[in-house]
Amino acid sequence: MLKQWRARFGGAPAGAAGGGETELIALIAGGDRDAFQALYRIYFGRLARFLERMVRNGALIEEIVNDTMLVVWQKAHTFDHSCKVSTWVFAIAYRQGLKAVNQRDEPVESNFELEAGDARQEPEHAVGQQQLQQGVGEALKALSLEQRVVVTLTYYHDMGYQEIAETMGCPVNTVKTRMFHARQRLRVLLSAHQGELL
Repeated sequence: MLKQWRARFGGAPAGAAGGGETELIALIAGGDRDAFQALYRIYFGRLARFLERMVRNGALIEEIVNDTMLVVWQKAHTFDHSCKVSTWVFAIAYRQGLKAVNQRDEPVESNFELEAGDARQEPEHAVGQQQLQQGVGEALKALSLEQRVVVTLTYYHDMGYQEIAETMGCPVNTVKTRMFHARQRLRVLLSAHQGELL
């Protein structure tokens, strides 16, 4: 029960450490719906941000997150503690995202990079930040799916290469190679974008 979880770990589940998430998975494996709702709240935003950059289609994001969490609900009993809960959940989201991308016939777009900046900023700074975000977003779109996922997990979700390798189901050296090529490509694309703004 969620009340037991709060009594054991204190406070709201969203602030829980990895051990708390492991306990949630154990409760979910036993059919605890409150624990599932708590884990869903912890991961919804993180998975949505990850998937936005991966699938680049806002309409699909919630559906993929829900598909991911359905797998978590159904497979919680298979979690074997060989990795962190976050790695396990992100690996499921990655596979669900790949499935969604492969089922799409038309190109996918996202307006995530065009979101407005902080209203308290000076107008010139806000415009500059928006242009930079747009440039980074356009550069990310130019990367291959695998490179985009590696960059997103590294810079937006603070994952190390080993964790990314576990998430994507590939060797660490493959992750390093993808990051190397992604950085090279981003350097070229962002310098071209910077030249356009000058």
